Amino acid sequence: MSAAKTNILHLYRALLRELPPRPLLTTPRAPLHQRLRDFVSSAASPASAGASTPVHQPSVAEAEQLLAYLQAQREYVTLLERYNPGMGMDEETRVRLTAKRVGMDLPKEFQEGEEDK
Repeated sequence: MSAAKTNILHLYRALLRELPPRPLLTTPRAPLHQRLRDFVSSAASPASAGASTPVHQPSVAEAEQLLAYLQAQREYVTLLERYNPGMGMDEETRVRLTAKRVGMDLPKEFQEGEEDK
């Protein structure tokens, strides 16, 4: 196997790792998966190397840029979740946890129909 073909297969596997997983193996592949497979098969075959087609074929450099973008997006989401832990919480929970952080407990709210126990 040539170095170029190995590089293309490595790139293909890396792109698949960055994409969200399929929920079940019985679900059909997304159009992006099929497009990636077509790219790998066309880039890996030696006959297509010299042929020029009117349709734009993505190059290996473009695929590497896409991979770098997907990796950066994954890292960005990880950092957002790490440094903004209250991002996914509702306002009441966020206020309660913020008060607890500074050493305060919020008073228990009275709700209609409750009696003091």
